[in-house]
Amino acid sequence: MPSISSPEEQKLKKLIREIPDFPKPGILFYDITTMLKDAEGLRLSIDRMTDNFRGRQIDTVIGIEARGFIFAPALAYHLGAGFVPVRKPKKLPSEVESYSYDLEYGQDTLEIHRDAVGKGHNVLIADDLLATGGTAEAVIKLVEKLGGNVVGMSFVIELEFLNGRNKLAGYDVFSLLKYQS
Repeated sequence: MPSISSPEEQKLKKLIREIPDFPKPGILFYDITTMLKDAEGLRLSIDRMTDNFRGRQIDTVIGIEARGFIFAPALAYHLGAGFVPVRKPKKLPSEVESYSYDLEYGQDTLEIHRDAVGKGHNVLIADDLLATGGTAEAVIKLVEKLGGNVVGMSFVIELEFLNGRNKLAGYDVFSLLKYQS
């Protein structure tokens, strides 16, 4: 699979602002807004995420609320696919399928329109961050419940030290940038 080169990776990492103690003490937040405002950084990130899945039959790219909405439509456009949002509860106007999952600090729920993914549709899931893998795993459950096939997942950043990839074993997971700690 195509991967990002070290010079490209270093360029993108320099464009990402690191904010200590946000949203709470002890957390290092990787702010992608500084990468997004840079025309070359935005183009490079979309191009590399697209390259990894080019040539595959993808019917739908799902973006996870909220920052997945930034990348998924661009990936869908370049891959000749449709875009579907997965949202927090009570944000979608038609009939939904829901999935609740545990977080470190409680529970969360995601929803998708019941008619968003057809039986046998090939789906790519996109988001900005792979941390513990719980959110991505929840979206996989929603897609598969609707009869779709998850052909891959694409993330801008992966926090490898949180081992989120372990929850996604058996799926093609692409991360543009990886952080060890």
